[in-house]
Amino acid sequence: MTRSRPVHLLASALAAGALLTCAGCSDGSDNTGSGTGEAVASPVAARTTAAPDRLTAEGAEAALITESDIEDDWTQSDDAADWHESLLVGKVDVADFLSAKSDASDCQQLLDGLYDDDLLGKPAGASALRGFQEGDSRLLYQVAAYEQSDLDSSLAWLKTLPVECDRFTATDGEGEKRTVEVIETSVPDEGDARQGLRVTVQGDVDGSPATLTLDVAAVRVGSDGITVTSGGLDGDEDDSVEDAVEAGVPRLKDVQAGKTPQS
Repeated sequence: MTRSRPVHLLASALAAGALLTCAGCSDGSDNTGSGTGEAVASPVAARTTAAPDRLTAEGAEAALITESDIEDDWTQSDDAADWHESLLVGKVDVADFLSAKSDASDCQQLLDGLYDDDLLGKPAGASALRGFQEGDSRLLYQVAAYEQSDLDSSLAWLKTLPVECDRFTATDGEGEKRTVEVIETSVPDEGDARQGLRVTVQGDVDGSPATLTLDVAAVRVGSDGITVTSGGLDGDEDDSVEDAVEAGVPRLKDVQAGKTPQS
């Protein structure tokens, strides 16, 4: 019995020392000597503060703008996913182009991309969209994850369109002709890369002459893209597009940083 007591006391002292050491690891001080404590704490901190590796469906939804982000009297619409402008439907007339099929193909891709809401190509990951209406005008705002190289290629392609597709005609299924004009527009200096276009389509709607004007802005933020398309038969909506870009890019950056955008 007398020989086992020192062993018991030593074990108690070691246990107390271990508790004191652990307490020192968790006191929040920046102690370079507390390597064991940091090895335990760091993975937990990383899981709670690190930005997501890829845009998620929830993140894409959170990055969408709201009515308060754009001026005027825009109201959110519940059927934006079903919006399709009939004046954009048509087959591009190849005879309009000096280099024929190559330029005509680019202009066809433009019309199809505007109609199908995939102007930047098919997303490589999560995507979300939201639509707003004001009278006969509409604004469609999209956020999606892409491969960055594909996104850069799409923006470079958009930049060529004011030259390649400056003016051409398209014919719908009933033989009606539409005249299409494309010009370059400015986009707020937001994000990593950007391109703006104004697309004007003249044709007939219900037997009466009509002009559809669409302002488009595409912005790359890392490997994620924002596309804003706004306009209608009432004319251009370039101011609202600028508002959407200026409000939307910071929201997307917050999501990418693992933060919740402010409403």
